[in-house]
Amino acid sequence: MRTKYILLTILSSLVFASCNYLDFDETNNLKTKEDMYKYFGTSKSMLTHVYSYMPQGYQLFATSGGIFTEDRYSMRDCASDDGEFGAYADNIQNTNNGNWSPIKTYDDSWTLYRGIRAANSFIAEIAQVDFTRYEHDGQYTNWMKQLKYFPYEARVLRAHYFFELARRYGDIAMPLEVLTEEEANTIGKTPFSEVISFIVSECDDAANNLPDSYVNEPGAEIGRVTKGFAMAVKSKALLYAASKLHNPSMDTELWKKSAKAAIDIINTGLYSLDPQESANNLDSKEVVLMRINGDDSDFEMFNLPLRMTAGTRTSSLIPYSNYPSQNLVDAFETVNGYKVTLENTGWVCEDPAFDPQSPYENRDKRFYRAILANGMSFKDYTIETFKGGADDGIVSQGGSPTGYFLRKYIQEATSFEPGKEAVSKHHWVIYRYAETLLTYAESMVNAFNDVNYTDETYKYSALWAINEVRKNADMPLIPSMGKDEFMERLYNEWRVEFAFEDHRFWDVRRWKIADTTQRELYGVKIEKQADGTFNFYKNLYETRNWRDCMYLYPIPQSELYKNTNLNPQNTGW
Repeated sequence: MRTKYILLTILSSLVFASCNYLDFDETNNLKTKEDMYKYFGTSKSMLTHVYSYMPQGYQLFATSGGIFTEDRYSMRDCASDDGEFGAYADNIQNTNNGNWSPIKTYDDSWTLYRGIRAANSFIAEIAQVDFTRYEHDGQYTNWMKQLKYFPYEARVLRAHYFFELARRYGDIAMPLEVLTEEEANTIGKTPFSEVISFIVSECDDAANNLPDSYVNEPGAEIGRVTKGFAMAVKSKALLYAASKLHNPSMDTELWKKSAKAAIDIINTGLYSLDPQESANNLDSKEVVLMRINGDDSDFEMFNLPLRMTAGTRTSSLIPYSNYPSQNLVDAFETVNGYKVTLENTGWVCEDPAFDPQSPYENRDKRFYRAILANGMSFKDYTIETFKGGADDGIVSQGGSPTGYFLRKYIQEATSFEPGKEAVSKHHWVIYRYAETLLTYAESMVNAFNDVNYTDETYKYSALWAINEVRKNADMPLIPSMGKDEFMERLYNEWRVEFAFEDHRFWDVRRWKIADTTQRELYGVKIEKQADGTFNFYKNLYETRNWRDCMYLYPIPQSELYKNTNLNPQNTGW
């Protein structure tokens, strides 16, 4: 309990940290640094502090490094064609309406540099700790078992934070030791390719020294960095390095490196696809790492249809919800593998079993994990988004701007009913095995231009990998086809498999297709007729502004003022 208290105090104190993004006292003067590393418990709490900066797709689950941001209600998917955030004045809207700028930033994640500084400090200090005076303590052996992993956990976390910054900005400052204020204000940028090389090197070393899991380790703790996550960070970094945004010539050697990193994870045999939902499922064999969060009901309060929240969402915050788009709904096939689209004339689908009066029935089961649509039953309610229905209305009164509500990450057991209130845990998936398979599929076809290619190193084909993911979703396998058609199917598979799991925003950027995907956001308008039938209309909800400079984030102007060596600003900003 003492350790937890110290850690929580440290986290809350960071709100008042120094204005320089790399300059603050890790202990915030609660104890001296020497005191913090004198005892095993407080040393471990400092590692937990490094973990606290782990970014996740929805900030209400937990704060990032103890700091709430203006964007804490919105999910990044609503800055893509997969969704819309209801509050029209929220920061996220700047990414959609053209007002994004170095002054009007969104998700700048500069606080990750505090996490990096904390990691740098921890790595340096933990190398010098000496607990031999406790060798006769009954806990000493267990402490030493844990201690041997600590520096590798911190190094992988630091590598992960560097990756998160690099995929936002490209070239980034990459401090590898604790800097003075003067050093922090003069450090220059490291090229993206060198950042990736460093991440790969760190993850390789850590993967050779971390356990497969902590089941047989002291405390059997979950949510800690493992060998698999070190390999996953490497794989993700190499995927981005190979993707068109950073590899405009589509150099096949980069794609081979990405494929190799992915098949290395496959070959461990540590993970398998889970036919059940992975979100919030701590027992899932598919999950490589989750960020563990506490009991909370805010995610449901802000994302359930308003009538299910029993008046707990205050009037000023009624629009602060994340809504799936018709663009996303159209990505989900029927269970028989047929494409479904809503056109101006109504639903279009070649599946003989498709019923245009019940367009949300018999769809890919992943649809039901991501989206609540008209006619669905949920929490003893029937969703009614048709005109005049119980969930219809303008956004400021709780209606959906797109005609859909979010299902992903909603805990159905959460209740706001007076006298029956219930909260739930919301654990954010940082990485799961399906990502390895789709990474492998994408890397293989780009490396070898053949969906069926295999050899002694790459024993599985791109076609096999995508079909493993589809098979897990009970979807028909796709046949052999040419590269261009395969890539179209693969892009869609990424989209439906990871809907509202913080992928689409990044994927359209690394693929460099955002100029065609990010301009129009659609919803559905539904009218119920006197005979009980429905008319469905495709509705252009929002025309969005896209500029190619948005493939990377702008460096915050406030940071350029502090440190001119962060120039040049990213192109176009």
